[in-house]
Amino acid sequence: MNPAQDAVIKVLVLGDAATGKTSIIKRCVHPEVPTNYVHDAFSEHHRTTIGVDFALKAVTVDGTTVRLQLWDIAGQEHFRALNRVRRQTPLIPLSLMLVGSALILRTWLLQWKKEIDSKVELPNGKPLPVILCGNKCDLKDDVDREFLDEFCKANNFTGWFDTSAKENTHIDDAAKALVTGILEHQDIFERKSEAKKRNDTFRPTHAANGANSSQSSWCCNSF
Repeated sequence: MNPAQDAVIKVLVLGDAATGKTSIIKRCVHPEVPTNYVHDAFSEHHRTTIGVDFALKAVTVDGTTVRLQLWDIAGQEHFRALNRVRRQTPLIPLSLMLVGSALILRTWLLQWKKEIDSKVELPNGKPLPVILCGNKCDLKDDVDREFLDEFCKANNFTGWFDTSAKENTHIDDAAKALVTGILEHQDIFERKSEAKKRNDTFRPTHAANGANSSQSSWCCNSF
């Protein structure tokens, strides 16, 4: 069995405030929403995210299905989120979707990529797969594609897409490209599978002679 099958991948959706991070996540999870249904689902006056929220999305690439935890990081929370993620379980696969307005991409690209590379890496020590989304391309399409092609290649981005959550442009393509990038690192999933087998082998059992057994509960780690 493919060790990556049904794996959970944490995706941090980062970017400046009001660039459309929440709307991209909504569109990724609910692609069936009609493009003319914008007043509630993809309002141009959507409220700013406070703190951190996440949604779940199953994505299948080349016969392998993984589950994405799409973490919606508020604009003012991104640096703290990157710091905290370093303290998470090292076997959790991680990737990033970097969102910016298509009109102002150049002003912050290099700063954010350097920040990401300095704070987090994959469990195998390789750079995180990072997809760049130039959002709101429905407003005006004047992106310098040649510049972005060269920039992404020079700075180890997995790729870039001009996106529109409102018009459902390239959202699914970006998610699949991100999954493709993380699936290239099969050693991560093999290591996690081996660790799970060891944990299952050495997990303590409780005697069935009436002794009290303790139960613990858990929930998803939050930032």
